[in-house]
Amino acid sequence: MRAVCQRVAKACVRVDGAVAGEIETGLLVLLGIARGDGEDAAARLAEKVARLRIFPDEGGKFDRSLLDIGGRALVVSQFTLLADTAKGNRPSFAAAAPAEEAKRLVGVVCARLETHGVPVSTGVFGAKMAVELVNDGPVTIVLDT
Repeated sequence: MRAVCQRVAKACVRVDGAVAGEIETGLLVLLGIARGDGEDAAARLAEKVARLRIFPDEGGKFDRSLLDIGGRALVVSQFTLLADTAKGNRPSFAAAAPAEEAKRLVGVVCARLETHGVPVSTGVFGAKMAVELVNDGPVTIVLDT
């Protein structure tokens, strides 16, 4: 499982021009589910995202999490995060989980984030999406489980 977490002032995802999900201050989480990932990995990742201290305190140091600032998460499934580009010029996505399993585990991550107290918005699984964001910092952290 791989998550690219971007600290944002705001972000939204559109499908066919219509807003599917949007947030103000928080994290845009691009989420890739790998073959063999399970609910334990989803739970660990959700806790890590909720508690990731990448928001500034009064002194400007990374010392606050989504939970500390009352931030939100916009979770967007993105199987391309698991691309293997070791051979040739066309990426292989063989490491990505099958769609039904990936969709289920994305749901588990979202549910676990909400259990931790993080409000969650999402994209639309499997859809062609346009993601807009105002990156704050910029701060981008990659989490692998």
